Amino acid sequence: MRCPLKGLVGGIDEAGRGPLAGPVVSSCVVWKELPVNKCGVADSKLLTERKREDLFPWITDHAYRVGVGIATSEEVDALNILNASLLSMERAVHYAGVTPDLLLVDGNRTLKSFPGCKAVVKGDRKCFYIACASIIAKVVRDRIMNSYHLLYPVYNFRQNKGYPTKIHKMLIGDHGVSPIHRKTFRGVKERLA
Repeated sequence: MRCPLKGLVGGIDEAGRGPLAGPVVSSCVVWKELPVNKCGVADSKLLTERKREDLFPWITDHAYRVGVGIATSEEVDALNILNASLLSMERAVHYAGVTPDLLLVDGNRTLKSFPGCKAVVKGDRKCFYIACASIIAKVVRDRIMNSYHLLYPVYNFRQNKGYPTKIHKMLIGDHGVSPIHRKTFRGVKERLA
């Protein structure tokens, strides 16, 4: 992974753009310097759940600051998923408690409220800073969805995490829509008609 930069550098990524239910969660992980041993950090999508859970405390212990921002399913419906994702990213930077000299954002959009911001397409695979943020965001979102499973067990959120699997869509058909489903998403709004 590239990105050997100087100063305070933050990586930003989100988890949960595609699901039919639950929040979109972003993380901003800020480093003063790159660690010598990166402990197998990679794009969260390339790691097992166990490896992500193992890396979570390593990142939070070694990074200078970590912030998490959340946009609810209601905000996703009100703003659309792109704007809700950007809002959750801005919240993540805010909760990190420091403005880095450089913010590296996964994808092709920057955060307008932070001038030292650079978009990196497929950044979660190319850049250590963003990969760390992808792990934090994914673990936090998975934990949120596991807690929602306890409230709404009929949707099996522990297994599908709100993503539009065949079984999840079938469960929406059988049980209707929960309060955390995204009412503007195809696969959900048809059930409301």
